[in-house]
Amino acid sequence: MGADVDVVIVGGGLMGAATAYSAARRGMSVALVDQFPAGHRRGSSHGSARIVRRGYADVLYTSLSGRAMQLWREVESASSATVLRMTGGLDFGPRRDVPSVAANLAAQGVPHEVLDAPEAEHRWPGMRFTGPVVFHPEAGTVDSERAAAALLGLASAHGATVRHETAVRAVHADEPGVTLVDGTRLRARSVVVAAGAWLEPLLGRHLPLPRLRVTQQQIFHFPRLDPSAPPWPSVIHEDVRGVYHLAGGRDGGPADDRKIGEHDAGRETTADSRDGVVEPASQSRVVEYVRRWLPGLDPTPRGASTCLYTSTPSEDFLLDRVGPLVVCSPCSGHGAKFAPLIGELTADLVQGRTTELPERFRLAAHASGREAAVSL
Repeated sequence: MGADVDVVIVGGGLMGAATAYSAARRGMSVALVDQFPAGHRRGSSHGSARIVRRGYADVLYTSLSGRAMQLWREVESASSATVLRMTGGLDFGPRRDVPSVAANLAAQGVPHEVLDAPEAEHRWPGMRFTGPVVFHPEAGTVDSERAAAALLGLASAHGATVRHETAVRAVHADEPGVTLVDGTRLRARSVVVAAGAWLEPLLGRHLPLPRLRVTQQQIFHFPRLDPSAPPWPSVIHEDVRGVYHLAGGRDGGPADDRKIGEHDAGRETTADSRDGVVEPASQSRVVEYVRRWLPGLDPTPRGASTCLYTSTPSEDFLLDRVGPLVVCSPCSGHGAKFAPLIGELTADLVQGRTTELPERFRLAAHASGREAAVSL
């Protein structure tokens, strides 16, 4: 670790792990460091279920999701780990632009159907709908905890050094390299900071970052009244608030309790000051949501926990390079599904290649003040 390497990656969550794998298999010498033990639950990559989907009202993300799905399959094949669970996906609600979601799916050749509310309720008993509903089968969940472990394993197999419980306290950039200070001094030709909610404290004085808003999100697991029934699709429902729900997987226990959260109702915090306390007001809102929209669930949650979002004002991802520093923040609550693609794009940045990087992800685009929210 004391010797020069091509790249040090700070952060061992999904994005750092995916970047380590992509960089190592390209032949770069790679060291990844993370301040916490392997499998920790302090950031944004833990747990057994995050939504994967092709459906977006934004054509850019619909397009990118196709490549991400292909790469997930390659990760599964290379690691012999099953991380995807395809249950299909549903989008509906007055604030969800269902016609655009359907049009973007059609433009990308993704099979889908648009149903009215009675048709949807007939197909998925125990759920309630309003207005048009778009369904596409190329959606479901990714087991983020297993996926991060699989990616780190693949990175190690390609020669990457992975070191947990190594806290980077400062980044000192000077051409042609960068030094990380953590009690020892680690030197690399470039550094990728993929530290989630800890990103701004490390890079804020070096780069013109947009405001990165860190929020503590609450999620709840509700028992299914008929655990033997097939799992429902993953759902994005945008009404008064944006609500998502999905099969809970391992975190949902042996009965696969349904995971439900509010996308846009987290309390602002910092990575180190979060308290992990579930807010009673959030639980009350989600319980009322279940009573109204999901009569197929027991409205008493069986479990609750918190996680962190790190969001840009536009909810677009933040990927760019300045000198030897690479910022990797595919955040805003909808990045997990793109992890292996983010790894590829970030490794491109390390190598000085930007032809595949969407301009919307660059620092300059964020500085322009684009405010149109993407959503899940």
